[in-house]
Amino acid sequence: MADAALGVTAERQAVVAAAGAAPSPEWVIVTRGLTRSYDMGGEIVRALRGVDIAVRRNEYVAIMGPSGSGKSTLMNLIGCLDTPNEGEYWLNGQLVSTMSDDALARVRNKEIGFVFQTFNLLPRASALHNVELPLVYAGLPAAERRRKAEDALRRVQLDHRMHHKPNELSGGQRQRVAIARALVNDPSILLADEPTGNLDSQTSSEIMKVFESLSQQGQTVIMVTHEPDIAAHARRIIVLRDGVVASDEKQNQFAARLQATGAGH
Repeated sequence: MADAALGVTAERQAVVAAAGAAPSPEWVIVTRGLTRSYDMGGEIVRALRGVDIAVRRNEYVAIMGPSGSGKSTLMNLIGCLDTPNEGEYWLNGQLVSTMSDDALARVRNKEIGFVFQTFNLLPRASALHNVELPLVYAGLPAAERRRKAEDALRRVQLDHRMHHKPNELSGGQRQRVAIARALVNDPSILLADEPTGNLDSQTSSEIMKVFESLSQQGQTVIMVTHEPDIAAHARRIIVLRDGVVASDEKQNQFAARLQATGAGH
């Protein structure tokens, strides 16, 4: 497939091609020749077969693909939950693909905010306290914790419910609390894994508006999903197939192709 059809700019290609060189600060994520294989009972499964991507700071990107495409493996690598067999991964100017587990954990806690389809909230704690938790572990003083948690809840339009417990909130509101918790440490990237997987279509649309708002505020958002209609909310869509990048398109290109094929409906 031609580069133009992929929507890959020459500038993006150049930053990927510059092996061994630290990318300029505008590029928050750069992977070069990323591979990951697993030994499954003597059988080698090649989950990623050389993935090259580059994401600018403040981009809103969806990564999608069918089951077995490698998107979950790529998410684990981007999230510093795993390391590649080969290739480079630069996150916010740091070469994290060669780091030790302890160093990866420090980068993960500082640079990445995770949002999952299961909200993972403490049932007996208020929304405010749930959002404060990462700051408790970071050792911040109580007044600063509260201020930052209130700000994060305000960013997801839930400051009016900060003293409610999860069982007093709707599914969409619980996901907003989870998003606020992911934001509270001011991460370089917000990494969302199937963030609407447990929500109905109307609530899913509301959560997509939250991500859109965060993107407009300057937050880098990386969303992993298998649903084309959810991916279409992002500004750029990367599709994986068989462990490689099959397409890399702007939102309008992806939406036009969806409409032409009738997918996502």
